[in-house]
Amino acid sequence: MTQFNETELTAAVIKSFEDTPDPRAKFLLQELVKSLHDYVSKTGLTFEEWEYAIDFLTRTGQKCTPIRQEFILLSDVLGVSMLVDAVNHREREGATETTVLGPFYVGEHKVMPHGTDVSANLPGERMFVQSRVTDLKGKPLANVPVDIWHADDEGYYDSQRPTYATEGPSSRARFVTDADGRFFFRTILPCSYPIPTDGPVGEMIIQTRRHAMRPAHVHFLVNAPGHEPLITHVFIDGDKYLNSDVVFGVKDDLIARIEKRTDALMPDGKPAEVPWHLMTYEFHMKPGQGAAPKPMAAKADEHA
Repeated sequence: MTQFNETELTAAVIKSFEDTPDPRAKFLLQELVKSLHDYVSKTGLTFEEWEYAIDFLTRTGQKCTPIRQEFILLSDVLGVSMLVDAVNHREREGATETTVLGPFYVGEHKVMPHGTDVSANLPGERMFVQSRVTDLKGKPLANVPVDIWHADDEGYYDSQRPTYATEGPSSRARFVTDADGRFFFRTILPCSYPIPTDGPVGEMIIQTRRHAMRPAHVHFLVNAPGHEPLITHVFIDGDKYLNSDVVFGVKDDLIARIEKRTDALMPDGKPAEVPWHLMTYEFHMKPGQGAAPKPMAAKADEHA
């Protein structure tokens, strides 16, 4: 008869999943049991520590809303999000590097004309973003939806502001590439910012004396038919947090040099408030398939 003690318990729990119909689910559950049980045994986890962990996870769930995902934030700061990303994108073959989605891909990303100022007149230094989407051979990809979003000059995303419900989104939009695979827009220069620290994840960061900062960046989600969806950021060169991103999301190929310009006209020929900044970046898409994530709290008829 099996004794449910420290030496036989793990094997008994693993065996309990033996008849799981889905072989992948069976494998994942059994490996999870092995890892969890090994952690408890190696650390000699106390009742008080286990109770704290349960409370921490409970509060993490309670902090989630339709426009805030504290569990994604937890995954990010533990490096799990980037590890999942890495094991699913091992062979890039010249394609643009991927990084974390983050917890602020929310709401409707409305299609806007090229050249639109997506910042909704927020204060900050002006920036022009010009980009192009191609395949791995450099052929332009037309009619590709590209979602963009970023933080404001104070380091907040629109969904973090109390005015989000009444005034709607800012610094987020969708553009569709032209016949040459190009898209461009106006916005403000984003700054480095702290992740939210008003929840249990922030509590953990503060108590462990880690800094909470992310380097300045713009998010891009490129969803080209016949290609793997691309979830990535473009980071601003020179940011002091590039080497210590709290969510470990920086890759060298995703760092762009931002030019400070004093031209009277922006690249589309329209007047500029000088000085302004120019971000130029080209996305190279890998052939394949996949479902792009939908924004949290997106409208039911919104196609992400």
